[in-house]
Amino acid sequence: MSLDDGYGPDYDDDPERGHQTRTRLPERAGGDAYGTGRRSRTAVRPSRNMVTVVGVVVLLIAAIAFANRDDGNGDADGAGSTGNGPQAQPTAPTGEKPVPGSEAGIAKGFPKTEQGAQSAAANYAVALVSADILKPQRRQEIVQQVFVSEKVDELSSKFNQAYSKDFLDKLGLDANGNAEKGMTYVSRTAPVGTKTTEYADTTATAEVWCTGVFGTAGVSSTNPVANDWFTMTLKLRWVDGDWKVESFSQKDGPAPVNSDRKASNADEIAKAVEEYGGFTYAR
Repeated sequence: MSLDDGYGPDYDDDPERGHQTRTRLPERAGGDAYGTGRRSRTAVRPSRNMVTVVGVVVLLIAAIAFANRDDGNGDADGAGSTGNGPQAQPTAPTGEKPVPGSEAGIAKGFPKTEQGAQSAAANYAVALVSADILKPQRRQEIVQQVFVSEKVDELSSKFNQAYSKDFLDKLGLDANGNAEKGMTYVSRTAPVGTKTTEYADTTATAEVWCTGVFGTAGVSSTNPVANDWFTMTLKLRWVDGDWKVESFSQKDGPAPVNSDRKASNADEIAKAVEEYGGFTYAR
């Protein structure tokens, strides 16, 4: 599945790539170090199922890319490292106090520091790839909380176009982003690490390396829950005492070799999502 299937424009303009169990999307600059040799779970699950599973992840991220498309000067693209910014520091606890509060379920009040920018980026990445972003009311709250005010109306419109009824149908969800009875839709992201590639007094660019689980848990699900690895790049600006997002982009990986560990059944996955809450992330 790609954006040419009716979900928006091309993801980007680079050459194509893919590997054994992923639905192919256009390549990002730099290529995939694993190439077609990345290990998969095809030894324990039919490849057709895996293509379907990864298709769910691809759909979700493709919609995000479409929503973030810049119709003007292309600021949303190529938001990665320029090579001129400060060197990334290892991901490790800093001892800094966490943020003092939250709004719309998203942390707020990040300090005006490089660490604060990274913490903001990590929390915003989680919100932008959450199951809540598929629900119209929650989506509006997320957009208002995450983005600079002048981008809210534009991005609200783009997100609404990206997460259309046809798109939600592909995920097995209704117009309100809810799964059918007996099913649980899962879209949960966990930041693995962060780094800043640019930092100034009121602006920053941060990259968030993420893993996550995506799909629909249920006995009759045709989109089983699978994991994915990706990196989100967020351009941030200091506005009214907090870091807010001006633009963001996403690329695949870095991804480790998949293990051959037996997958949990649908009930176990659904139960875990219901019982285990998320976190507020601080650098």
